[in-house]
Amino acid sequence: MKPIMLIGIALIALGVVALAYQGVTYTSREKIIDIGPIQATRETKKTIPLSPLLGGIALAGGIVLVIIGAKNKA
Repeated sequence: MKPIMLIGIALIALGVVALAYQGVTYTSREKIIDIGPIQATRETKKTIPLSPLLGGIALAGGIVLVIIGAKNKA
């Protein structure tokens, strides 16, 4: 399989994931109190939003690359 087709398939997968989830959520821990043996932490959830436009562009670009790779194969 040609590298251009692999890149296209990867872009299609990333585009579908970006459209499905529309953001990446992660948890971070922060120390609030640290007095000797006593410690208190807080977990906060943060989200990095992904635009549906970004997912659509990745999906369309992946489809174009797969088509170009298939035409060059013939």
